[in-house]
Parts: sequence; C-alpha cells; structure tokens
Amino acid sequence: MERVGEHPVPAGPLAVRWLGYTLPSPRAGALTTATVVLENAGGAAWRRIELGYHWLDERGNPLVWGGLWKPLGSLEPGGRTEADVELRAPIPPGRYRLAFDLVSEGRYWFSELGNSLLELTVEVLPRLERRALGVLVEPGLPELAAETQAALRALEEPLAEAGAELALAHLAPGCLPAPDWSRRVLDAHEEGYAVVAGSVAPLGRRPLRGRSGLEPWLPGPGRVPGFDHPLLCPSLIHGAEPSWTWLEPVQGLPALDHPRREPWLYDGRITLRLRRRG
Repeated sequence: MERVGEHPVPAGPLAVRWLGYTLPSPRAGALTTATVVLENAGGAAWRRIELGYHWLDERGNPLVWGGLWKPLGSLEPGGRTEADVELRAPIPPGRYRLAFDLVSEGRYWFSELGNSLLELTVEVLPRLERRALGVLVEPGLPELAAETQAALRALEEPLAEAGAELALAHLAPGCLPAPDWSRRVLDAHEEGYAVVAGSVAPLGRRPLRGRSGLEPWLPGPGRVPGFDHPLLCPSLIHGAEPSWTWLEPVQGLPALDHPRREPWLYDGRITLRLRRRG
C-alpha cells in the first residue's frame, strides 16, 4: 500500500482525505483493480457517495471522465474505509495521469467542491506482447486447410507456438491471410483491443455488389469505429471476457457479435482472401 502525502482538505460538509492506494500495472484497454483508502474529513455523513476516476493526459486534459464507479456505503465524519474499484485502462499504451475522485449521488464531483484529486502518474503497458498470436483453423476440406496453413507460414510476423498464444484467431479453411495480417492484428491487440477483425476479399475480380454476400466486409481504407456487422474470423485475447457471443457463420466464416464490455476493432486493412468453395 502506497501512502498518500499531505494535501489540502477543504472545510465543509463534503470533504475527503486520501490516505493510501495500491495499483497494479494497468494494460491498455484491460480491466484492473485498484484499492484506495480514504477518510470522511467533512462534517456530513456519507450516504450515497461513490468512488470514481478520470484518465487525463500529461497536461491534465480529460480523456475519460467518470470511468467506473464504486459505491462506498455509509461513512460517518472521521470514518475511514478501503475500497476496491475496477479500472478500464485507456488506449493506446503510454504515460497518463490517473485521478481518483468521489461523486455524490451522481450529481457532482468532490473535486468541483474544492477537494483534491488523488492524482497518480501511470505508465499504461501494451495489452500483450509480440509473438502472442495463435490461429485455430476450423474443420473443413483438407485441400483448403492446406492452403490456409501455407499462407500462415508466409506471414511477416510469425505466430506463437501452440499453447503459448495469448490471443487466438479463428479462421475457416480457404482463408488466406495477407502477409501483413498477423502484424496488423498484433498491433491492434498491443494497442488495447481485446477483439480484432478485418476484411474478407473473395479471390478473383472484385465482386459486384450483391453477388458475394461479403460486401460489408470488403477491404477498406482503415478502421471503422461504427462497424455494425458481425466480426468475421476474429482474433480474441484469452480471458478478456468469460464468454463470447458467436453468431451463425457468414458465408461459412466464423462470426462474432461485438463484445459489450471489451474494446473491439474492425480494420479494413487487415485482409483475408477467401478461396471459393466449389
């Protein structure tokens, strides 16, 4: 537990004195749990007070305001409490300011009433390291599976050894990743995204609209934050969610619904070519 030094505490009914904290090294886009010890230093009992946080850049500009909140329960003046709060680290990795704050009944922050924030300088680490991507090729025609395996061996960035991966991509036989596919997927995971998916281009001439069934997933210029279609052939970080919502396959390709809690990314530059089947 790190002790908090002396800091200004205002006079009045709602005041907080920060006493200590613990904070594991956060990874971009991932959840971690911090512990904060604090004291009700004001003249009024706390009844509907919650612990929250803000992510700021190095100049103090807010990037995420509010974060996730943790109810503190009742606390009389002079009382102390220890609270655990879940943090969702920002994207991308880098140096940030993490500012703990209290909120009263969801209406106003203690910092707006003259209280000090508990501000920490935090180095947010990459979500995962390189050489962490594995691939699961689903059952299918052996000749198509062989083509997929050959394309995987030609990737610019090699895959992790079986059983050593931290993220797993799901491909169907006949999916031929572009040479930069693994690099781009790992870049996005490292940046903080728990689920990463990209475009699918049937081999041959660019299909006419309405002909291939994959028009929404055709290669594009980059990231599409509002992409509202299923994520095809996605790569998932192990343990990011207890369960994932898989949908009916699209054109024989594994399809994942957008996760509700974890950050996800669709990038049209992450390209798979699809061998036609019959």
